[in-house]
Amino acid sequence: MFFKQLFSSLLFLLVVIVGAAAAARLSSSTKFQYLNVKATKLDFNDGQILHALNFSDGHRQVSGYKSDNNTFKLNLLHRDKLSHVHGHRRGFNDRMKRDAIRVATLVRRLSHGAPAAVKDSRYKVANFATDVISGMEAGSGEYFVRIGVGSPPRNQYMVIDSGSDIVWVQCKPCSRCYQQSDPVFDPADSSSFAGVSCGSDVCDRLENTGCNAGRCRYEVSYGDGSYTKGTLALETLTVGQVMIRDVAIGCGHTNQGMFIGAAGLLGLGGGSMSFIGQLGGQTGGAFSYCLVSRGTGSTGALEFGRGALPVGATWISLIRNPRAPSFYYIGLAGIGVGGVRVSVPEETFQLTEYGTNGVVMDTGTAVTRFPTAAYVAFRDSFTAQTSNLPRAPGVSIFDTCYDLNGFESVRVPTVSFYFSDGPVLTLPARNFLIPVDGGGTFCLAFAPSPSGLSIIGNIQQEGIQISFDGANGFVGFGPNIC
Repeated sequence: MFFKQLFSSLLFLLVVIVGAAAAARLSSSTKFQYLNVKATKLDFNDGQILHALNFSDGHRQVSGYKSDNNTFKLNLLHRDKLSHVHGHRRGFNDRMKRDAIRVATLVRRLSHGAPAAVKDSRYKVANFATDVISGMEAGSGEYFVRIGVGSPPRNQYMVIDSGSDIVWVQCKPCSRCYQQSDPVFDPADSSSFAGVSCGSDVCDRLENTGCNAGRCRYEVSYGDGSYTKGTLALETLTVGQVMIRDVAIGCGHTNQGMFIGAAGLLGLGGGSMSFIGQLGGQTGGAFSYCLVSRGTGSTGALEFGRGALPVGATWISLIRNPRAPSFYYIGLAGIGVGGVRVSVPEETFQLTEYGTNGVVMDTGTAVTRFPTAAYVAFRDSFTAQTSNLPRAPGVSIFDTCYDLNGFESVRVPTVSFYFSDGPVLTLPARNFLIPVDGGGTFCLAFAPSPSGLSIIGNIQQEGIQISFDGANGFVGFGPNIC
Protein backbone atom coordinates (compact mmCIF):
# COMPACT_ATOMS: atom_id res chain seq x y z
CA MET A 1 0.00 0.00 0.00
CA PHE A 2 2.87 2.32 0.90
CA PHE A 3 4.58 1.74 -2.45
CA LYS A 4 1.30 2.31 -4.26
CA GLN A 5 0.83 5.68 -2.53
CA LEU A 6 4.47 6.57 -3.18
CA PHE A 7 4.07 5.72 -6.88
CA SER A 8 0.92 7.83 -7.09
CA SER A 9 2.68 10.76 -5.44
CA LEU A 10 5.67 10.51 -7.77
CA LEU A 11 3.36 10.26 -10.78
CA PHE A 12 1.47 13.38 -9.67
CA LEU A 13 4.75 15.24 -9.16
CA LEU A 14 5.91 14.22 -12.63
CA VAL A 15 2.66 15.51 -14.17
CA VAL A 16 3.08 18.84 -12.37
CA ILE A 17 6.69 19.18 -13.54
CA VAL A 18 5.80 18.32 -17.15
CA GLY A 19 2.86 20.73 -17.07
CA ALA A 20 5.04 23.52 -15.69
CA ALA A 21 7.63 22.89 -18.39
CA ALA A 22 4.94 23.07 -21.07
CA ALA A 23 3.66 26.36 -19.65
CA ALA A 24 7.21 27.74 -19.60
CA ARG A 25 7.69 26.88 -23.27
CA LEU A 26 4.46 28.64 -24.14
CA SER A 27 5.51 31.76 -22.30
CA SER A 28 8.54 32.06 -24.56
CA SER A 29 8.96 31.79 -28.32
CA THR A 30 7.14 28.59 -29.33
CA LYS A 31 8.24 27.07 -32.62
CA PHE A 32 5.96 24.05 -33.02
CA GLN A 33 2.63 22.72 -31.81
CA TYR A 34 0.39 19.77 -32.58
CA LEU A 35 -2.83 19.71 -34.57
CA ASN A 36 -5.20 16.99 -33.39
CA VAL A 37 -6.38 15.74 -36.79
CA LYS A 38 -8.88 13.13 -35.61
CA ALA A 39 -10.62 15.56 -33.26
CA THR A 40 -10.76 18.32 -35.87
CA LYS A 41 -14.10 18.35 -37.66
CA LEU A 42 -15.15 19.96 -40.92
CA ASP A 43 -16.48 22.86 -38.86
CA PHE A 44 -12.91 23.91 -37.98
CA ASN A 45 -12.79 22.61 -34.40
CA ASP A 46 -10.15 20.56 -32.66
CA GLY A 47 -11.22 21.34 -29.11
CA GLN A 48 -7.61 21.96 -28.03
CA ILE A 49 -7.07 25.59 -27.19
CA LEU A 50 -6.23 25.75 -23.49
CA HIS A 51 -2.48 26.18 -23.93
CA ALA A 52 -2.44 27.32 -27.55
CA LEU A 53 -3.09 31.02 -26.97
CA ASN A 54 0.26 32.62 -26.27
CA PHE A 55 1.43 36.21 -25.94
CA SER A 56 5.10 37.09 -25.70
CA ASP A 57 7.75 39.72 -26.48
CA GLY A 58 6.28 42.87 -25.04
CA HIS A 59 3.15 41.62 -23.27
CA ARG A 60 1.60 44.54 -21.46
CA GLN A 61 -1.63 45.37 -19.76
CA VAL A 62 -3.34 48.75 -19.71
CA SER A 63 -4.05 49.80 -16.15
CA GLY A 64 -7.45 50.91 -14.97
CA TYR A 65 -9.49 48.10 -16.50
CA LYS A 66 -11.60 46.45 -13.86
CA SER A 67 -14.47 44.03 -14.05
CA ASP A 68 -17.88 45.43 -13.31
CA ASN A 69 -20.14 43.27 -11.16
CA ASN A 70 -23.11 44.81 -12.95
CA THR A 71 -22.03 43.36 -16.28
CA PHE A 72 -24.69 41.03 -17.58
CA LYS A 73 -23.27 38.04 -19.39
CA LEU A 74 -25.05 35.30 -21.30
CA ASN A 75 -23.74 32.17 -22.93
CA LEU A 76 -22.37 32.25 -26.46
CA LEU A 77 -23.57 29.36 -28.63
CA HIS A 78 -22.86 28.03 -32.09
CA ARG A 79 -25.40 28.24 -34.85
CA ASP A 80 -25.06 24.48 -35.35
CA LYS A 81 -26.85 24.04 -32.03
CA LEU A 82 -30.04 25.20 -33.77
CA SER A 83 -31.70 22.19 -35.32
CA HIS A 84 -34.19 24.28 -37.28
CA VAL A 85 -31.48 25.79 -39.52
CA HIS A 86 -29.47 22.65 -40.31
CA GLY A 87 -31.32 22.16 -43.59
CA HIS A 88 -29.83 25.39 -44.97
CA ARG A 89 -26.20 24.32 -44.86
CA ARG A 90 -24.35 25.19 -48.04
CA GLY A 91 -21.16 23.73 -49.39
CA PHE A 92 -17.68 24.76 -48.42
CA ASN A 93 -17.00 26.22 -51.86
CA ASP A 94 -20.11 28.41 -51.64
CA ARG A 95 -18.92 29.84 -48.34
CA MET A 96 -15.48 30.54 -49.73
CA LYS A 97 -16.92 32.22 -52.84
CA ARG A 98 -19.05 34.42 -50.63
CA ASP A 99 -16.00 35.21 -48.52
CA ALA A 100 -14.09 36.29 -51.63
CA ILE A 101 -16.96 38.59 -52.58
CA ARG A 102 -16.99 40.03 -49.06
CA VAL A 103 -13.30 40.84 -49.32
CA ALA A 104 -13.70 42.43 -52.75
CA THR A 105 -16.51 44.58 -51.36
CA LEU A 106 -14.40 45.75 -48.41
CA VAL A 107 -11.59 46.64 -50.77
CA ARG A 108 -13.96 48.74 -52.91
CA ARG A 109 -15.49 50.45 -49.88
CA LEU A 110 -12.16 51.27 -48.29
CA SER A 111 -10.61 52.50 -51.52
CA HIS A 112 -13.37 55.09 -51.86
CA GLY A 113 -13.51 56.04 -48.18
CA ALA A 114 -16.56 56.95 -46.14
CA PRO A 115 -17.96 60.05 -44.40
CA ALA A 116 -16.81 60.77 -40.89
CA ALA A 117 -18.86 59.45 -38.00
CA VAL A 118 -21.31 61.71 -36.15
CA LYS A 119 -21.15 61.51 -32.37
CA ASP A 120 -24.38 60.68 -30.60
CA SER A 121 -24.61 60.30 -26.82
CA ARG A 122 -28.41 60.22 -26.39
CA TYR A 123 -28.57 56.58 -25.44
CA LYS A 124 -27.72 55.68 -21.84
CA VAL A 125 -27.59 52.00 -20.93
CA ALA A 126 -25.93 49.71 -18.41
CA ASN A 127 -23.50 46.93 -19.25
CA PHE A 128 -25.21 43.99 -20.90
CA ALA A 129 -24.59 40.98 -23.10
CA THR A 130 -26.20 38.47 -25.40
CA ASP A 131 -25.65 35.04 -26.92
CA VAL A 132 -23.55 34.67 -30.06
CA ILE A 133 -23.72 31.65 -32.37
CA SER A 134 -21.98 30.64 -35.57
CA GLY A 135 -23.82 31.13 -38.85
CA MET A 136 -21.92 28.37 -40.62
CA GLU A 137 -24.85 25.98 -40.76
CA ALA A 138 -26.98 28.64 -42.44
CA GLY A 139 -24.53 28.89 -45.30
CA SER A 140 -22.54 31.86 -44.04
CA GLY A 141 -19.43 32.56 -42.03
CA GLU A 142 -21.08 35.12 -39.79
CA TYR A 143 -22.13 34.84 -36.18
CA PHE A 144 -25.56 35.47 -34.71
CA VAL A 145 -27.06 37.05 -31.59
CA ARG A 146 -30.48 36.61 -30.03
CA ILE A 147 -32.20 39.96 -29.47
CA GLY A 148 -35.71 41.00 -28.53
CA VAL A 149 -37.30 43.49 -30.93
CA GLY A 150 -40.25 45.70 -30.00
CA SER A 151 -42.63 45.91 -27.04
CA PRO A 152 -43.36 43.26 -25.98
CA PRO A 153 -40.03 41.88 -27.29
CA ARG A 154 -40.07 39.33 -30.10
CA ASN A 155 -36.85 37.33 -30.05
CA GLN A 156 -34.94 37.36 -33.32
CA TYR A 157 -31.61 35.96 -34.53
CA MET A 158 -29.43 38.71 -36.03
CA VAL A 159 -26.09 38.57 -37.82
CA ILE A 160 -23.33 40.54 -36.08
CA ASP A 161 -21.03 42.50 -38.38
CA SER A 162 -18.15 44.63 -37.14
CA GLY A 163 -17.88 46.21 -40.59
CA SER A 164 -21.48 47.49 -40.86
CA ASP A 165 -23.26 50.46 -39.38
CA ILE A 166 -26.94 49.66 -39.84
CA VAL A 167 -29.25 47.69 -37.55
CA TRP A 168 -32.18 46.16 -39.42
CA VAL A 169 -34.75 43.37 -39.28
CA GLN A 170 -37.21 41.95 -41.80
CA CYS A 171 -40.65 43.48 -41.30
CA LYS A 172 -44.23 42.82 -42.27
CA PRO A 173 -45.66 43.45 -44.74
CA CYS A 174 -43.00 41.71 -46.80
CA SER A 175 -42.78 42.60 -50.47
CA ARG A 176 -39.92 40.12 -50.61
CA CYS A 177 -38.40 38.33 -47.63
CA TYR A 178 -35.98 35.43 -47.36
CA GLN A 179 -36.52 32.51 -44.98
CA GLN A 180 -35.75 33.15 -41.32
CA SER A 181 -35.93 30.99 -38.21
CA ASP A 182 -38.37 33.15 -36.25
CA PRO A 183 -41.66 34.73 -37.36
CA VAL A 184 -41.11 37.96 -39.31
CA PHE A 185 -41.39 41.01 -37.07
CA ASP A 186 -44.71 42.84 -37.30
CA PRO A 187 -44.47 46.55 -36.31
CA ALA A 188 -48.22 46.60 -35.70
CA ASP A 189 -47.69 44.32 -32.70
CA SER A 190 -45.17 46.63 -31.03
CA SER A 191 -46.26 49.57 -28.87
CA SER A 192 -42.79 51.16 -29.08
CA PHE A 193 -42.41 51.23 -32.87
CA ALA A 194 -42.20 54.78 -34.25
CA GLY A 195 -41.47 55.70 -37.86
CA VAL A 196 -38.79 58.29 -38.59
CA SER A 197 -39.70 61.37 -40.63
CA CYS A 198 -37.73 62.40 -43.71
CA GLY A 199 -36.48 65.64 -42.20
CA SER A 200 -35.17 64.16 -38.94
CA ASP A 201 -31.52 64.23 -37.90
CA VAL A 202 -31.51 60.43 -37.76
CA CYS A 203 -32.60 60.20 -41.39
CA ASP A 204 -29.92 62.70 -42.41
CA ARG A 205 -27.20 60.40 -41.04
CA LEU A 206 -28.04 57.66 -43.54
CA GLU A 207 -26.08 57.56 -46.79
CA ASN A 208 -28.77 56.10 -49.04
CA THR A 209 -32.11 57.58 -48.07
CA GLY A 210 -35.37 58.48 -49.70
CA CYS A 211 -38.82 59.60 -48.72
CA ASN A 212 -42.17 57.88 -48.99
CA ALA A 213 -45.34 59.44 -47.54
CA GLY A 214 -43.20 61.49 -45.19
CA ARG A 215 -41.31 58.46 -43.87
CA CYS A 216 -37.55 58.02 -44.10
CA ARG A 217 -36.58 55.16 -46.37
CA TYR A 218 -33.25 53.32 -46.34
CA GLU A 219 -31.45 50.96 -48.67
CA VAL A 220 -28.35 48.88 -47.97
CA SER A 221 -26.60 46.64 -50.49
CA TYR A 222 -23.91 44.08 -49.66
CA GLY A 223 -21.13 42.81 -51.89
CA ASP A 224 -22.57 39.32 -52.30
CA GLY A 225 -25.74 40.67 -53.90
CA SER A 226 -27.69 40.73 -50.64
CA TYR A 227 -29.71 43.83 -49.86
CA THR A 228 -32.36 45.27 -47.57
CA LYS A 229 -34.83 48.07 -48.30
CA GLY A 230 -37.53 49.59 -46.14
CA THR A 231 -38.34 52.35 -43.70
CA LEU A 232 -36.32 53.70 -40.79
CA ALA A 233 -37.86 53.56 -37.33
CA LEU A 234 -37.10 54.01 -33.65
CA GLU A 235 -37.68 50.83 -31.69
CA THR A 236 -36.92 49.18 -28.35
CA LEU A 237 -34.36 46.38 -28.39
CA THR A 238 -33.96 43.95 -25.51
CA VAL A 239 -30.48 42.49 -25.05
CA GLY A 240 -30.37 39.99 -22.25
CA GLN A 241 -32.40 41.64 -19.51
CA VAL A 242 -31.66 45.20 -20.63
CA MET A 243 -34.17 47.26 -22.63
CA ILE A 244 -32.73 49.94 -24.91
CA ARG A 245 -35.28 52.43 -26.18
CA ASP A 246 -35.28 54.52 -29.34
CA VAL A 247 -32.70 52.57 -31.31
CA ALA A 248 -32.77 53.54 -34.98
CA ILE A 249 -33.39 50.36 -36.98
CA GLY A 250 -34.24 49.56 -40.54
CA CYS A 251 -37.60 47.88 -40.99
CA GLY A 252 -36.91 45.86 -44.12
CA HIS A 253 -39.87 45.10 -46.39
CA THR A 254 -37.76 44.00 -49.38
CA ASN A 255 -34.79 41.81 -48.52
CA GLN A 256 -32.68 39.23 -50.27
CA GLY A 257 -29.42 37.45 -49.63
CA MET A 258 -27.31 35.12 -47.55
CA PHE A 259 -28.93 35.92 -44.20
CA ILE A 260 -31.00 32.72 -44.17
CA GLY A 261 -31.94 31.82 -40.61
CA ALA A 262 -31.37 35.32 -39.23
CA ALA A 263 -33.99 38.05 -39.09
CA GLY A 264 -31.55 40.83 -39.91
CA LEU A 265 -28.22 42.38 -39.01
CA LEU A 266 -26.72 44.06 -35.95
CA GLY A 267 -24.06 46.50 -37.14
CA LEU A 268 -21.17 46.80 -34.68
CA GLY A 269 -19.01 49.16 -36.74
CA GLY A 270 -17.55 52.44 -35.55
CA GLY A 271 -20.04 54.75 -37.31
CA SER A 272 -22.80 56.76 -35.65
CA MET A 273 -25.65 54.58 -36.94
CA SER A 274 -24.20 51.28 -35.73
CA PHE A 275 -25.47 49.70 -32.54
CA ILE A 276 -22.23 50.74 -30.81
CA GLY A 277 -22.47 54.29 -32.18
CA GLN A 278 -26.07 54.72 -31.06
CA LEU A 279 -25.31 53.58 -27.52
CA GLY A 280 -23.06 56.61 -27.28
CA GLY A 281 -21.05 57.78 -24.29
CA GLN A 282 -22.48 55.37 -21.74
CA THR A 283 -20.60 52.39 -23.16
CA GLY A 284 -17.69 54.44 -24.51
CA GLY A 285 -17.59 52.22 -27.57
CA ALA A 286 -16.67 49.32 -25.28
CA PHE A 287 -17.67 45.79 -26.17
CA SER A 288 -16.18 42.33 -26.06
CA TYR A 289 -16.85 39.12 -27.94
CA CYS A 290 -15.59 35.57 -28.12
CA LEU A 291 -16.32 33.72 -31.37
CA VAL A 292 -16.67 30.21 -30.04
CA SER A 293 -15.08 27.48 -32.15
CA ARG A 294 -17.57 25.95 -34.55
CA GLY A 295 -18.87 22.48 -33.93
CA THR A 296 -18.29 22.50 -30.17
CA GLY A 297 -20.51 22.71 -27.13
CA SER A 298 -18.43 25.60 -25.82
CA THR A 299 -19.96 28.90 -24.83
CA GLY A 300 -18.93 32.54 -25.03
CA ALA A 301 -20.60 35.95 -25.11
CA LEU A 302 -21.01 39.31 -26.75
CA GLU A 303 -20.87 41.95 -24.01
CA PHE A 304 -21.40 45.70 -24.03
CA GLY A 305 -20.24 48.38 -21.59
CA ARG A 306 -16.99 49.21 -19.84
CA GLY A 307 -17.56 46.36 -17.44
CA ALA A 308 -17.01 44.04 -20.39
CA LEU A 309 -13.33 45.04 -20.61
CA PRO A 310 -11.43 42.17 -18.97
CA VAL A 311 -8.61 42.29 -16.48
CA GLY A 312 -5.49 40.57 -17.80
CA ALA A 313 -6.04 41.20 -21.50
CA THR A 314 -3.16 42.17 -23.77
CA TRP A 315 -3.96 45.54 -25.32
CA ILE A 316 -2.75 47.10 -28.55
CA SER A 317 -3.62 50.44 -30.12
CA LEU A 318 -6.74 50.78 -32.22
CA ILE A 319 -6.05 52.79 -35.38
CA ARG A 320 -8.67 55.17 -36.74
CA ASN A 321 -9.13 55.76 -40.44
CA PRO A 322 -11.10 59.01 -40.95
CA ARG A 323 -12.01 57.83 -44.46
CA ALA A 324 -13.55 54.62 -43.11
CA PRO A 325 -14.73 55.17 -39.51
CA SER A 326 -16.84 52.01 -39.54
CA PHE A 327 -13.83 49.69 -39.56
CA TYR A 328 -11.51 48.63 -36.76
CA TYR A 329 -7.87 48.91 -37.82
CA ILE A 330 -4.96 47.48 -35.85
CA GLY A 331 -1.21 47.88 -36.11
CA LEU A 332 0.30 44.69 -37.48
CA ALA A 333 4.07 44.82 -37.85
CA GLY A 334 4.71 41.34 -39.18
CA ILE A 335 3.90 37.64 -39.23
CA GLY A 336 5.88 34.69 -37.97
CA VAL A 337 6.15 30.97 -38.76
CA GLY A 338 7.83 28.52 -36.41
CA GLY A 339 8.91 31.29 -34.06
CA VAL A 340 10.76 33.13 -36.84
CA ARG A 341 9.56 36.42 -38.29
CA VAL A 342 8.84 36.24 -42.02
CA SER A 343 10.81 38.71 -44.14
CA VAL A 344 8.06 41.21 -45.00
CA PRO A 345 8.56 45.01 -44.83
CA GLU A 346 6.59 46.50 -41.92
CA GLU A 347 5.14 49.20 -44.18
CA THR A 348 3.28 46.44 -46.02
CA PHE A 349 0.68 46.48 -43.23
CA GLN A 350 0.60 50.21 -42.51
CA LEU A 351 -2.37 52.48 -43.15
CA THR A 352 -1.43 55.16 -45.67
CA GLU A 353 -2.15 58.88 -45.41
CA TYR A 354 -4.77 58.38 -48.12
CA GLY A 355 -6.70 55.88 -45.98
CA THR A 356 -5.67 52.82 -48.01
CA ASN A 357 -3.98 49.54 -47.02
CA GLY A 358 -3.76 48.85 -43.29
CA VAL A 359 -5.13 45.88 -41.32
CA VAL A 360 -8.84 45.51 -40.49
CA MET A 361 -10.38 43.11 -37.98
CA ASP A 362 -13.65 41.85 -39.43
CA THR A 363 -16.19 39.37 -38.05
CA GLY A 364 -17.87 39.09 -41.45
CA THR A 365 -14.79 37.80 -43.29
CA ALA A 366 -13.88 34.17 -42.58
CA VAL A 367 -10.34 33.83 -43.95
CA THR A 368 -7.47 36.20 -43.16
CA ARG A 369 -6.01 38.03 -46.17
CA PHE A 370 -2.55 39.49 -46.64
CA PRO A 371 -1.25 41.52 -49.61
CA THR A 372 -0.02 39.06 -52.24
CA ALA A 373 3.73 39.56 -51.69
CA ALA A 374 3.34 39.14 -47.92
CA TYR A 375 1.10 36.11 -48.36
CA VAL A 376 3.56 34.39 -50.70
CA ALA A 377 6.45 34.94 -48.27
CA PHE A 378 4.33 33.65 -45.39
CA ARG A 379 3.07 30.63 -47.34
CA ASP A 380 6.53 29.68 -48.58
CA SER A 381 7.90 29.84 -45.04
CA PHE A 382 5.08 27.59 -43.82
CA THR A 383 5.48 25.03 -46.61
CA ALA A 384 9.25 24.93 -46.08
CA GLN A 385 8.64 23.88 -42.47
CA THR A 386 5.96 21.31 -43.36
CA SER A 387 7.84 19.47 -46.12
CA ASN A 388 7.40 16.22 -44.18
CA LEU A 389 3.60 16.35 -44.55
CA PRO A 390 1.91 14.91 -47.67
CA ARG A 391 0.54 17.66 -49.90
CA ALA A 392 -2.91 17.77 -51.49
CA PRO A 393 -4.26 19.83 -54.41
CA GLY A 394 -5.54 23.32 -53.65
CA VAL A 395 -9.17 23.74 -52.68
CA SER A 396 -11.30 26.78 -53.51
CA ILE A 397 -9.36 29.93 -52.46
CA PHE A 398 -6.66 27.87 -50.70
CA ASP A 399 -3.46 26.96 -52.53
CA THR A 400 -1.67 25.21 -49.64
CA CYS A 401 -3.34 21.97 -48.57
CA TYR A 402 -2.31 18.68 -46.99
CA ASP A 403 -3.57 15.10 -47.09
CA LEU A 404 -3.80 14.18 -43.41
CA ASN A 405 -6.04 11.17 -43.87
CA GLY A 406 -4.92 8.46 -41.45
CA PHE A 407 -3.05 10.82 -39.11
CA GLU A 408 -3.98 11.06 -35.44
CA SER A 409 -2.07 14.32 -34.96
CA VAL A 410 0.63 16.24 -36.80
CA ARG A 411 3.46 18.51 -35.69
CA VAL A 412 3.17 21.90 -37.37
CA PRO A 413 5.01 25.22 -37.04
CA THR A 414 3.36 27.97 -35.05
CA VAL A 415 1.81 30.99 -36.76
CA SER A 416 2.15 34.34 -35.00
CA PHE A 417 1.04 37.95 -35.42
CA TYR A 418 3.62 40.59 -34.45
CA PHE A 419 1.82 43.76 -33.39
CA SER A 420 3.28 47.26 -33.68
CA ASP A 421 2.86 47.87 -29.93
CA GLY A 422 5.09 44.90 -29.10
CA PRO A 423 2.95 41.85 -28.24
CA VAL A 424 3.09 38.67 -30.30
CA LEU A 425 -0.04 36.53 -30.62
CA THR A 426 0.55 32.86 -31.41
CA LEU A 427 -2.56 31.22 -32.85
CA PRO A 428 -3.96 27.80 -31.95
CA ALA A 429 -3.21 25.27 -34.71
CA ARG A 430 -6.92 24.84 -35.52
CA ASN A 431 -7.05 28.59 -36.31
CA PHE A 432 -4.80 28.23 -39.34
CA LEU A 433 -5.05 24.60 -40.55
CA ILE A 434 -8.68 23.78 -41.25
CA PRO A 435 -10.45 20.73 -42.71
CA VAL A 436 -12.14 21.37 -46.07
CA ASP A 437 -13.72 17.98 -46.70
CA GLY A 438 -14.49 14.72 -44.96
CA GLY A 439 -11.48 12.97 -46.45
CA GLY A 440 -8.70 14.40 -44.32
CA THR A 441 -7.76 17.38 -46.50
CA PHE A 442 -6.56 20.33 -44.42
CA CYS A 443 -5.65 23.74 -45.84
CA LEU A 444 -3.73 26.76 -44.63
CA ALA A 445 -6.57 29.19 -43.86
CA PHE A 446 -5.01 32.32 -45.35
CA ALA A 447 -5.31 33.86 -48.79
CA PRO A 448 -3.83 36.72 -50.83
CA SER A 449 -5.64 40.06 -50.84
CA PRO A 450 -6.59 41.64 -54.17
CA SER A 451 -5.15 44.92 -52.89
CA GLY A 452 -2.88 46.32 -50.17
CA LEU A 453 -5.60 45.77 -47.56
CA SER A 454 -5.08 43.07 -44.91
CA ILE A 455 -8.04 41.52 -43.08
CA ILE A 456 -7.98 39.44 -39.90
CA GLY A 457 -10.90 37.05 -40.41
CA ASN A 458 -13.12 35.24 -37.95
CA ILE A 459 -11.41 31.83 -38.32
CA GLN A 460 -8.25 33.35 -36.88
CA GLN A 461 -10.29 35.11 -34.15
CA GLU A 462 -12.13 32.00 -32.98
CA GLY A 463 -11.77 30.98 -29.35
CA ILE A 464 -10.00 34.21 -28.34
CA GLN A 465 -11.73 36.88 -26.27
CA ILE A 466 -11.51 40.15 -28.19
CA SER A 467 -12.38 43.51 -26.62
CA PHE A 468 -12.72 47.01 -28.05
CA ASP A 469 -12.26 50.15 -25.96
CA GLY A 470 -13.33 52.80 -28.43
CA ALA A 471 -13.10 55.68 -25.95
CA ASN A 472 -9.40 55.09 -25.23
CA GLY A 473 -8.47 53.58 -28.59
CA PHE A 474 -7.44 50.03 -27.69
CA VAL A 475 -8.27 46.50 -28.77
CA GLY A 476 -7.55 43.66 -26.36
CA PHE A 477 -6.87 39.94 -26.77
CA GLY A 478 -7.65 37.39 -24.04
CA PRO A 479 -7.23 36.47 -21.30
CA ASN A 480 -10.30 34.26 -21.62
CA ILE A 481 -10.84 31.50 -24.15
CA CYS A 482 -14.08 30.01 -25.41
